[in-house]
Order: sequence, then structure tokens, then C-alpha cells
Amino acid sequence: MEFDELSRRIIGCALEVHSGIGPGLLESAYEKCLAHELRLAGIPILCQVPLAAKYKGLSLDYSYRADIIADNRVIVELKAVDKILPIHEAQLLTYMRLSGMSIGLLLNFNVERLSEGIRRKVLSDHR
Repeated sequence: MEFDELSRRIIGCALEVHSGIGPGLLESAYEKCLAHELRLAGIPILCQVPLAAKYKGLSLDYSYRADIIADNRVIVELKAVDKILPIHEAQLLTYMRLSGMSIGLLLNFNVERLSEGIRRKVLSDHR
């Protein structure tokens, strides 16, 4: 499965969750529902995956957690906020760099139409 196809399938699952329960819930509720929907779609996932960071030889073991990693290739970061801020996008990019994954989806469920809350990020150089 190619990255674009996987991203589309993840977004389709997110749309299903959003249309089923709508905005206004906690991020943790959306995470559980999306994880369930992804599993129903046959997409292998891991939830709350610890990511280690390093700074000048100092190990910051498991300082961060990715909400969902889909098929060991796409980081999915969930939000339930009034609007996506630049810091949310920066957080996703950091998680992508820490994990070595080049594709990331930021999904904000606290919107009237989920299409307004989707950001897709691609790192061309993911060391």
C-alpha cells in the first residue's frame, strides 16, 4: 500500500468517526474511536507510542508519545481544539523526525466539518 493510499484510508476512517460522534469530545475519545475504526479497516496500528529524543548525547527517553502510528509508516496526531495552531504542526513534524517517518497526519476533531481540521505533512529528508 502506498503512502497516499494509506493516508486516504486513515482520513476516511477519521471522517467515519467524526460523522458518527461529531465534535465536542475529548481527544482521548477520538483516539479510541479512530483506533477501533482503523482496526476494522484492517490497518495495523500502535497507540500512544513512546518516542525517544536525544540532545547532545543526553537521552530524553520516551519524552514524547505519538497518538497513533499506522502501518509503521504514518504518524497520526489527534487534536480536539478550537483551531490548529502552528505549534500543533511543529509537534507533528517533531514526532515525524523522532520516529523517522516521512508522512504525518494532524487531525482536529473539534470542527464542524472534519475536512477543515486535516493537515498532511511530508518530510522529504527524514533522518
